[in-house]
Amino acid sequence: MAKKSFDPLKSAYIKKLGAGHGQKTFTEFRPLAEPLRTEVDAGVREIFDFYGGKKMLKPGGDVYIKPNAVDSKPYAFTRPEVLEAAVRYWKEAGAGNIYVFENSTQCNITRLVFEITGYAKICRKLGAIPVYLDEEETVEVAFSDKPGSGGSRVVYDRNTYRISKTVADIIARRNEVLYINLPKLKTHSMGVVTLGIKNQWAFPRHEDRGYDHNYNLHSKLADVLARIRPDFTLIDGVEGSIYGHYNALALADTCVKPFGLLIGSPNVVAADIVGARVFGYDVKDVPHLRLAVERKLGDGVAKLVDITIHGDYRDMRSFDVIGDLKKFGGKYPFDLFQEFPSDVRIIKGKEMACREGCVNNPLAVLQTLSKDFRGRGGWTLVMGKGFDRREIDSIQGPVLIAGHCAIEELGDALIRRLGTRLVYRSGLCNDLQATTESMCRLMKVNPMKMAPVNPVVSLYCIARAFMNKTHGKLVNPAAHLFKLR
Repeated sequence: MAKKSFDPLKSAYIKKLGAGHGQKTFTEFRPLAEPLRTEVDAGVREIFDFYGGKKMLKPGGDVYIKPNAVDSKPYAFTRPEVLEAAVRYWKEAGAGNIYVFENSTQCNITRLVFEITGYAKICRKLGAIPVYLDEEETVEVAFSDKPGSGGSRVVYDRNTYRISKTVADIIARRNEVLYINLPKLKTHSMGVVTLGIKNQWAFPRHEDRGYDHNYNLHSKLADVLARIRPDFTLIDGVEGSIYGHYNALALADTCVKPFGLLIGSPNVVAADIVGARVFGYDVKDVPHLRLAVERKLGDGVAKLVDITIHGDYRDMRSFDVIGDLKKFGGKYPFDLFQEFPSDVRIIKGKEMACREGCVNNPLAVLQTLSKDFRGRGGWTLVMGKGFDRREIDSIQGPVLIAGHCAIEELGDALIRRLGTRLVYRSGLCNDLQATTESMCRLMKVNPMKMAPVNPVVSLYCIARAFMNKTHGKLVNPAAHLFKLR
């Protein structure tokens, strides 16, 4: 019988990191110990070499590397050791310019995130060029009008989004430049997982991400993938997070798992299917992954059995990396760890309350400000649609109304009864800037303390970004002192 030919687009490579993490607690984020750091470097090389190494370079010679620098919160971003290994590999392979590009999430300035995470230092050390997408001019493009799951039509509040010049250039030069996607292995309280596909949600501008950050989020993620697909995806699974992607550091020992994996594939859908399987999820469990398959974006890969696994794991049927998956019923939880301050009253609408938008975004901020920054309570959080009027009428103190549905239903009535001074509003489906500013004021948390870096460095990075006309939505440094919303 003829040997089956190797199809890289229907394969994935899993590297097990055997050195062990060596930390007694994850509540302190530390650089990797030297044995593990060395193994990460070797693992990155092994994976790239397996898929052709320098032969992957394209005629233009340039390499664009997109890590996950969503925020500087520990364990939320791609390990700097993994990024450094990738940059060094392509430098030694003879790449021309190497660009490290990102557009961090709302409330962040990418330049500052690079400084805190160590990405800026890596770029200086190895001669890579940092690209802060939030400081670039943008061009407007359309979301797809492709059908949703099961043939249903998708209706968006906003049908266009703006991408930065660098992203537009990569799209225009797909046959000339190599685009490496470098996500972090994480669950996501709104998207189930955040891997290679979700890592591209950085491409829309901050203000464009707030629209349809609800049940439509999954479809928009597939839309972005339809416009641009990476040449290679390498998932950093040195650690992985459960209970969502943005955990309070105080909960790290509950939410961070030392998986010790690197997962690589030229097919982002294949990489994400394998990454999701680490958490116990199949394609059907991850809406944006299911939509990517339905829209034929997987290059012939639709499920795990379509993927040939290489490296240190071959059998994915009983894939329990650290031996505790059964304790969670075969699937690690992706929703937020359900522990919130008892002195904050939480009211959800009975008709609709989207986990992808007005629910889990505010709850994640609430949990972090409470757990990590000792934020105060004594106020009410309202979100969703379709409320019990008696419950709303019982609100006496300050209230934050999150999401445009709740604002449209309750905003005017609550202002008339309580006064503007006591009513805070955060619009769209996810206005993370407004939510964080309001909570910083309500909980008396200085937002400058949320950046773990010298305030002078922080202010310098912010000033540089604004000189370059950043379109990032940054939290006002004085949000704890004044009501802004």
